Amino acid sequence: MRILIYGAGVIGSTYAVRLSKSGCDVSVLARGRRLEQLRRQGIQYRAGAHILREPVRVLSRLEPGDRYDYIFLTVRAEQLTEALQQLRDNVSPTIVTMVNSLDRYTDWEAICGTGRILPGFPGAGGSIQDGVLDAGLTPALIQPTTFAEIDGARTARVDALKRVLARAGIPCQIVPDMHAWQVCHLAMVVPLADAYYLTADPGLVHRDKAVMRRTARALQENFAGLKARGDAISPPKMNLFRLCPPALTAWVLPFVYNSSFGDRFMRRHALTAREEMAQLHRAFYGYMEGKDL
Repeated sequence: MRILIYGAGVIGSTYAVRLSKSGCDVSVLARGRRLEQLRRQGIQYRAGAHILREPVRVLSRLEPGDRYDYIFLTVRAEQLTEALQQLRDNVSPTIVTMVNSLDRYTDWEAICGTGRILPGFPGAGGSIQDGVLDAGLTPALIQPTTFAEIDGARTARVDALKRVLARAGIPCQIVPDMHAWQVCHLAMVVPLADAYYLTADPGLVHRDKAVMRRTARALQENFAGLKARGDAISPPKMNLFRLCPPALTAWVLPFVYNSSFGDRFMRRHALTAREEMAQLHRAFYGYMEGKDL
């Protein structure tokens, strides 16, 4: 199985290590300082008290004839269009878009070719410090790697991808409606990230009771709004944000923000991806207002 990881940040590097260790033929396309790091030392990653190294093939460009079974597109939302343009002339059949976005999938296909897009979302998080990856997979109960065909059909390539990820020890799920799933994901993560920007000290956001109350209200309002629009709530457990009293949610949130989970999977991304989160904030609330995205 030949796989290209397009983007060597936290998400791309995490999947590259897992897939390479499972026996896949993995290449990573990187740029700038990260490209030089990978060429020099491969992917260095933290495993407990140890720093290990996973050798991978590193590319600075992709030739049109380079064919991969899957291209994992692991870039930020604001980098997506440029990445798809660069993949337009490549012959690889499937691009797994591991990107937070509410763009129309048909718009992506218009850039890189009909039938190539397999929308998905990663289940990982962490950081890269001094060239060393310090990241992990999100617990399967909370957020496995999620993907689906645009029309929700069960196809050979989604089943094959599920087997590839399972062999790599990556929890995953196929959902019937990837767009609905991504809308609900943003309904949750946008308020959670906004909390870090609304408080004086993001490291102590769990102590800011006003921000915790505001975040709890935003979560309930977002999911109540989606329900009122007639949108599917996916996965159904997200209805808890709609049904749970905001006072109870505000009581629970400080424990989440002050946990190792909150630090690895929420704080680090929120503070290093402000531009992306600002774009997603605008996209989500624009969607809720019925604006044409």
